Amino acid sequence: MTSVPSKAERLLESEPVMAHLGTCVEGRPHVAPVWYRYVDGTVEIVTTGRKLANVRRNPRVSLSVQKDDAGQTRWMVSLLGTATVIEDEVETDAARRRINEKYAAEPDAYADNTLVRIEIGSATYRTY
Repeated sequence: MTSVPSKAERLLESEPVMAHLGTCVEGRPHVAPVWYRYVDGTVEIVTTGRKLANVRRNPRVSLSVQKDDAGQTRWMVSLLGTATVIEDEVETDAARRRINEKYAAEPDAYADNTLVRIEIGSATYRTY
């Protein structure tokens, strides 16, 4: 059973807003924007570079998602979880297509990225 409240799940699934992935590098936080897809207590991202290297070294991550309208915050969801790098090309390609579809990108965009799945341990949310 997921630890994400049902209202927060609906917010996460509602529209293609940017998330910020928090990882750890050399004992310090590293935060970077990512596209994501949330399904049943799990977040999928496809990434490369520093974010991927950080997850390989330390799988404990955070994800912050926020919806704004003209500078006014409408809702926010903060997630804490454990990331797993998925090395399977078929799974990565399928996840990439799902995420690219959500954000209206070309199906093969970001073809060099690797799939990371995040199992959510805890979640907080707020609507404004």
